[in-house]
Amino acid sequence: MRDLRTRIALIAGVLVLLATHLAIVQKEALLANGRVVLLELAPVDPRSLVQGDYMALQFRLADDVLAVERAMAAAGSSDGRLVLRNDANGVARLARRDDGRALQPGEFLLRYRVRHGVVRFATDAYFFQEGTAARYEAARYGEFRVDDDGDAILTGLR
Repeated sequence: MRDLRTRIALIAGVLVLLATHLAIVQKEALLANGRVVLLELAPVDPRSLVQGDYMALQFRLADDVLAVERAMAAAGSSDGRLVLRNDANGVARLARRDDGRALQPGEFLLRYRVRHGVVRFATDAYFFQEGTAARYEAARYGEFRVDDDGDAILTGLR
């Protein structure tokens, strides 16, 4: 019986390590190969005494998502993908909600989540070293790496 428990524990440990490794490899691939996407920031209070220096993030595109979700009568929580297109300045703008149609040239996907009326794209905060807040106060865009499925990682502020 003790041998069986040991084997089960070892197998479970190996599976956890494999799953963690796979997640890391996927994120590294996204960082290396993902499309650079800029989302315009909306103003939010940037400080937290408990968590240290960070900037809470809200994106102007979130208002468009909420309008789409309301039009589709979504309630509570929701997940989806947007079809975006860059404007003349290279900033991503909403073309439509992903409805399964083929993407047109210049269009790309971005996943989002709506929880309790708040829209999230990958993250809602950008942490930085204490004492460097002034460097980020003038930021106007969040820079993401986005893969073909619309999964995103915030890589910086511009």
